[in-house]
Amino acid sequence: MKRSEKPRRLSPVERVHSAIRRARAGSHWGHVRALELWQRALSFAALGFLTLVPLLVVVSAADSESGQGFAEWLGDGLGVSAGATAEIERLFALPGQAWRTTTAFGLALLAVFGLSFATLVQGGYEKIWDLPPARWWGRWRHALWLGVLVGVLYLSALAPLWRTSPARGFVAVAIGLLFFWWSQRLLLGGRVAWKALLPGAVATMVGLLGLRLFSRYVFSPLIASTAVTYGPFGTVLVIESWFVGVGVVVFGGALVGRLLHDELRRRAHPANRPR
Repeated sequence: MKRSEKPRRLSPVERVHSAIRRARAGSHWGHVRALELWQRALSFAALGFLTLVPLLVVVSAADSESGQGFAEWLGDGLGVSAGATAEIERLFALPGQAWRTTTAFGLALLAVFGLSFATLVQGGYEKIWDLPPARWWGRWRHALWLGVLVGVLYLSALAPLWRTSPARGFVAVAIGLLFFWWSQRLLLGGRVAWKALLPGAVATMVGLLGLRLFSRYVFSPLIASTAVTYGPFGTVLVIESWFVGVGVVVFGGALVGRLLHDELRRRAHPANRPR
């Protein structure tokens, strides 16, 4: 009788392909397809550009002491070079001018777009966790989330304290981690435990750090080249593409967190694994 041959060890590439096949065959792939990540990222970019850009222009204009303006914050957020930041500055008004020309109607319109933006993010989180839409009386969470978002962006990127502190990078990452952890809990109405939401917050921050590195080497030269070819409109296209990337990271990070939570729970309770 022949001895049974030992199974051949798979190469790293074969292991990756095997993991992908198992994911597609299991329930995980259903979550990925149901989320419609690309469509949600495009909607995130459109509403995010309409909401965050005007809001942060106004908020940064209120900082009369530093006078940095939104353009410098955006260039710093993208991680682009000084030349690319100069191209971004041509798109936006000076801080003092933006503050003087702001009207009550414009702020009201921004509030409407902002609440729609928060609704979009909440809908993505609910889809990821297979939850029904929240009741209408929970709309106050959208206003609270939007206000905290603007405040976090302002404190982490515009305040002079963070610009001069050597621990600025660590502080920014810590604030971002806490914000995305809290955002999921708030927008989901407390229907998911804090512990289950932590992997999604970590994955989102890791993705944003990766996007920042990608922006430094890809978006920075793109801004310079498209500004020469298309003028200011080319810079807008690059910024909008960056917003699409942020949308992919925000929803994709939360989805990765959900998948990690489910996998850890299955390993902790083997009896619940599907046969």
